[in-house]
Amino acid sequence: MIRISILVAAIAILSACAAPDENPKTPLTLEAAVAGEWRDPANVARDKWRHPLQTLAFFGVTPGQTVIEITPGYGWYAEILAPLLRVNGHYVAAVINPDSAVKQSARNYYAKQLNALERQFLALPNLYGSPEIRLFDEAKPTFGAPASADVVLTFRNVHNWREAESVALMFKGFFDVLKPGGTLGLVEHRANGDVADDDFSGYIGQNQLIAWAGAAGFVLQAASEINANPLDSKDHEGGVWSLPPAFSNGSKDRDKYAAIGESDRMTLRFIKPGAALSAVK
Repeated sequence: MIRISILVAAIAILSACAAPDENPKTPLTLEAAVAGEWRDPANVARDKWRHPLQTLAFFGVTPGQTVIEITPGYGWYAEILAPLLRVNGHYVAAVINPDSAVKQSARNYYAKQLNALERQFLALPNLYGSPEIRLFDEAKPTFGAPASADVVLTFRNVHNWREAESVALMFKGFFDVLKPGGTLGLVEHRANGDVADDDFSGYIGQNQLIAWAGAAGFVLQAASEINANPLDSKDHEGGVWSLPPAFSNGSKDRDKYAAIGESDRMTLRFIKPGAALSAVK
């Protein structure tokens, strides 16, 4: 199911709200998109942990690509990617269809994220261009026409699919939608080793994740320590959510967790075998 988040009537009404210094016909560089004044200051404050410029450059993201971001949450990376791709590329946010959730709590959670993303795009139509929201069923995930995307990205989501036992289905969906030679870019909380089925810490073993991607047909092209954090001991009460920004333990040991910072993360670039789209170093 495809849901277009920019409606013609809404664009006409809201065009005056666009960022005044942004010409919608002028392509942005990756550096300009990351440095954009439109970005939420709270998001910018997290750049020191998420390193968006280095991460997206490592994944080989360029302004002329079709990029699908899987479950973008409240749009942290969409705030960068949609403006970057607005002229010569295409940004697709693949979002879980709230109606496909079994539990009402999950349905409400997915709907809240979907509505927030739609509002984000509608608020600045000149800036965001024509991004697309595609709804998918996590139990039967498809992300678009076969071989239609240059890049698939997802950030800190694989642990959710492991817990839902949908990893194999998700990776198959990524493989199907990518062009031969296309890139799958993954960032995930990194455990010290493989985690058991009953582990709900939010961490995943790096070799474990590489094996899952390989089982779907992907080939690991490169791994980076861009988002590593050696201070993260990964043994926190409450798992990864004890760390910022969640601070799930409230005031308990908050200073300790703040000093650690956000989680230690693996950053992995896979390719779908086939003709290379471009040289990525």
